[in-house]
Amino acid sequence: MIVESLRGRDLLTLQDLTRDEILGLLRLSAELKKDRRMYSGRLSGRSVAMIFEKPSTRTRISLDVAVAELGAHPIYLRFDELQLGRGETVADTARVLSRYVDLITARVRRHSDLVELARWSDKPVVNALSDLDHPLQTLADLLTIWEKLGRLEGIKIAWIGDGNNVCNSTLIGAAKLGIHVSIACPKGYEPDESYLKMARENALGSGSRIEVTEDPMKAAENADVIMTDTFVSMGMESEREERLRIFIPRYQVSERLFEVAKSNAIFMHPLPAKRGEEVSPEVIDGGRSVVWDQAENRLHTAKAVILSILG
Repeated sequence: MIVESLRGRDLLTLQDLTRDEILGLLRLSAELKKDRRMYSGRLSGRSVAMIFEKPSTRTRISLDVAVAELGAHPIYLRFDELQLGRGETVADTARVLSRYVDLITARVRRHSDLVELARWSDKPVVNALSDLDHPLQTLADLLTIWEKLGRLEGIKIAWIGDGNNVCNSTLIGAAKLGIHVSIACPKGYEPDESYLKMARENALGSGSRIEVTEDPMKAAENADVIMTDTFVSMGMESEREERLRIFIPRYQVSERLFEVAKSNAIFMHPLPAKRGEEVSPEVIDGGRSVVWDQAENRLHTAKAVILSILG
């Protein structure tokens, strides 16, 4: 069933959604995965602008296919193809695009630009990744965990490595649903403080536990899920050598971490992955890895979000 309460709303962060709205999106995603023809053509005559300031594989293709399968028209817009790339303000771009399209998705370098886009657009705006948050990724991750483990509430996620945008988003989604999160990262690479604060406030109502440590083994102890992401995100290439020196080998997800996790623990990664850096080849290509299901689920959760917002 479409999540009616999301009709016409922005989705910049999962913090904007209630527990029931997140669960509603996951249930709808599962239905759409069972039958990809469900709601086919439902959004005929609609258009979706997809702004990409950063390169993308999964986000771009999953959104493009999701929009098309629902019958709407996807419009892919590279940053350098827009007047944004030549100095037009975000506000002016938002006001123009909202006269043409029914929904705007945007993958941006600065979360503040996304907020500005939503402020000035008359049409809903969806975060397709920012430097602070990646809600579409976390929805797909939650769906994958639900499929593989059969439940969400009470499980433990161990996040190993950089406390980046995906980590921030994971914190919010998990804390809303009563999932425990233990983050292991080097000092100075913790998640954003405002996201930690929101997650801990969410946890008061859901019963989840939020922990930050420098010890990967402690974080992985009794974990149901071990997650990581690249140690060198887009835009951080100048920090590459320093970051690899700090993160490797201690924060690489290898088989030794699974020795202290639960016997049925799974490995997750939003991709793209750097084998031999944040994860060993044996783990990501081994039997515990569910990264390909995780990637597929980006399509089904994107459809659920678009369908619910546009009705």
